[in-house]
Amino acid sequence: MPIYEYLCPGCDLKFELRRPFDCSGDDATCPNCNMSAKRVLSAFVSLSKGSNGELASIGGSPCSTCSATSCSSCGFSGS
Repeated sequence: MPIYEYLCPGCDLKFELRRPFDCSGDDATCPNCNMSAKRVLSAFVSLSKGSNGELASIGGSPCSTCSATSCSSCGFSGS
């Protein structure tokens, strides 16, 4: 089953739920305040290991605030 992200309008909690495809468009109940939360677009990153063994981001950053093209600058291990 895929994992979907939701954002609660009441408490701004971003949470994930594993749901079947046929429930992907349904709202979810926030585990923090029990309000109805809408599904949001999930961001993701792909990592590749270069010839020197260093992890590098492909088409995005592994960290939401990072703009580096190499994960070695912050010590991200990829695990």
